[in-house]
Amino acid sequence: MSAQPDLLYSEDEEALRSAVRDLLTDHCDAASVLARVESDEPHDRALWKNLAESMGLAGLLVPEARGGQGATHREVAVVLEELGRAVAPVPYLTSAVIATEALLGCDGDEAATLLAALASGRTVGALAVPLSATPGRDFTDVRVEGGALTGRVTGVADAAVADVFLVPTQSGLFAVDAADVSVEPQTSFDRTRPLAAVTFEGAAGRLLADTAAPAVRRALRAGAGLLASEQLGGADWLLTETVRYTRERNQFNRPVGSFQALKHRLAQLWLEVVNARAAARNAADALATGSDDTDIAVAVAQAYVAPVAVRAAEEALQLHGGIGMTWEHPIHLYLKRAKSASIALGSAGRHREELAELVDLRAP
Repeated sequence: MSAQPDLLYSEDEEALRSAVRDLLTDHCDAASVLARVESDEPHDRALWKNLAESMGLAGLLVPEARGGQGATHREVAVVLEELGRAVAPVPYLTSAVIATEALLGCDGDEAATLLAALASGRTVGALAVPLSATPGRDFTDVRVEGGALTGRVTGVADAAVADVFLVPTQSGLFAVDAADVSVEPQTSFDRTRPLAAVTFEGAAGRLLADTAAPAVRRALRAGAGLLASEQLGGADWLLTETVRYTRERNQFNRPVGSFQALKHRLAQLWLEVVNARAAARNAADALATGSDDTDIAVAVAQAYVAPVAVRAAEEALQLHGGIGMTWEHPIHLYLKRAKSASIALGSAGRHREELAELVDLRAP
């Protein structure tokens, strides 16, 4: 019988959390994020440099021998929780997790060189698939013709700041420099993680793997599992902030948080967030240990955590009353992030279907 996973945070993980939260408190306050998403450059490049280069967080998943920090998915999950709490507009999930995991699934010098570049934080990578893509999907948007890549992929997250694209085709997985493609911004519901259409017109590609499917599946599975930690971070911030507000906001000469109806709603939300934490931590631990149940853990995490994050944002918006509806309050950023993340890397319904297949409980 395998040992039960320890889902509690270790001292090192708590120290990492503290360091990341301190940085985000100083460089990623709500007013700054609000101002940035209203500008033409929603990504915070200075913050990314601090996170990726100065703190070395871009290479957490990369072994030391390959130029990284040699940490695990558990540490990455802690970083993503804090980024979710701040709705930080940085390409951490797309570059340090998804693109990095894809490269970890490739052999050869080209993949090794690119992996070290991503681990340094000085190069940003993006897997050229729609943000809504799910593990196991067949990607045929880009084809290889005469040794060059041609096609168009829409809904690619953080494409605007990518230096290199990892492009799955039926002929293998290729690396294409951003200078060789056309990136067209698309209208994005969540401006903290903007989307774009990427067009390949005879672009030169460097072969990373003869078969793209294994590396892409690995990348999307890790991305879905760790996205749950980002969603958890946002939900936790929303709960904490809403409890604080209802304690301070008075109505009829008493705090609105003392009303029984609101107490019940917040208690229910607290219970859901606690359960979401367990699901997200379990997915991160399964990825870190290479558990045989990793697919199940990831499916459970996304099926449960994504709806909780959306519910936390909706409850926070309502319980903040009028101020919650204003553009100046950051709640709408969390609502948009939660809504867009709920269909990223597979919807909750899609993950429930996958879970049913995995545990042999298919619908009649």
